[in-house]
Amino acid sequence: MSDRPGIDRPPRTWLMLGHKVGDNGQVLALAEGLGWPYEVKHLVYKKTELVTNLLAGPTLRGLVVERSSPLEPPWPDLVISAGRRNEPLVRWIQREAGGPGKVRLVHVGRPWARHECFDLIVTTPQYRLPEKPNILHNEAPLHRVTAARLAEARRRFADRLAHLPRPRIAVILGGNAGPYSMDRENGAVLGWYAAERAREAGGSLLVTSSARTPEKAVDALEAELDVPAFLYRFRRDDPDNPYLGILAWADELIVTCDSMSMLAEAIATGKPVFIFDLARGRGSHRPPVPPAVRRRTLLERLADLRLQPIVYRLGMLVGPKRLTRDVGIIHRRQVAAGRAVWLGDPWPPPVAPPGPLRDLERAVAAVKRLFDPDWVPPERVLQAGSIGSELLARLFQ
Repeated sequence: MSDRPGIDRPPRTWLMLGHKVGDNGQVLALAEGLGWPYEVKHLVYKKTELVTNLLAGPTLRGLVVERSSPLEPPWPDLVISAGRRNEPLVRWIQREAGGPGKVRLVHVGRPWARHECFDLIVTTPQYRLPEKPNILHNEAPLHRVTAARLAEARRRFADRLAHLPRPRIAVILGGNAGPYSMDRENGAVLGWYAAERAREAGGSLLVTSSARTPEKAVDALEAELDVPAFLYRFRRDDPDNPYLGILAWADELIVTCDSMSMLAEAIATGKPVFIFDLARGRGSHRPPVPPAVRRRTLLERLADLRLQPIVYRLGMLVGPKRLTRDVGIIHRRQVAAGRAVWLGDPWPPPVAPPGPLRDLERAVAAVKRLFDPDWVPPERVLQAGSIGSELLARLFQ
């Protein structure tokens, strides 16, 4: 009697979860969309993992084994991962299980290893990956915001949010990322415009920070709020986090431009979405600093200096495309599609509504094809190359 995963039984599936909430959310979203039973592997990494990731092939050397879930037989049929740190681990699992064909590797986002190391890569536009048979190009990151979850959150948080006057405007704060800085001035500017929008409409604000939001930015935003408002300051592992409740009760949403996941989740509500640009200067869509908002002093500018934006801009100019990302691609495409506008621009007049994002459906279908009897795996690379070949592939593929 045969025992073919996907035909005779659901594939045995492992989810590789690390320390990044966004990566974990995408992995879980894909697994839930598949509807197959899965086993979660919680992973903790060494501080030196970058070295082994760059210079080695399949390995567990970057893993803190005693603090992580066991990686041992019975081996899975499918491993879903995201993030650089998980790549050597999933390739090690595949090698130990018997090599390509025994375990399908699905990676979400942008891998650092050669693309042919994976059976499927589910990616998004900012990474600008090439067109290849094993790469699925989606419009935005996968997420877990569904109509059912929103309905449940609306019921659960009614006592905390329903009394606030409509329109209820959600303000979803990200943080420092890539070229963007969520500093005091940006927090104050966003708070002023959000409050002005609520005041003119006779409504209220539903504000939430996130794991990356600096407290000084939240403080500055809160100081500008002179309208009815609910404000939640993010707490890690808080079982009463009202984020989904805010999405559910909002009539429209303002999202900072740094997080593609938060943008995708806001769009999933089907409500008007406004993007707040954290950038400054030429080409920025950030609305002007109101006279009432204090600009940054020279000392604050110096204190706000971060190396990451400098490295980001330098990388975009001279670095390998392989190691850079351009989130502006997603901004432009979603604005062009009519799913979002920049804060400060008017919401367009009613026309034929844009269709919802179908990224999860496409990803689920692509994963299921891996277990079709007629599926042919991509041309594989050697599971362990020389140090030079591994490093060069990561830089210039």
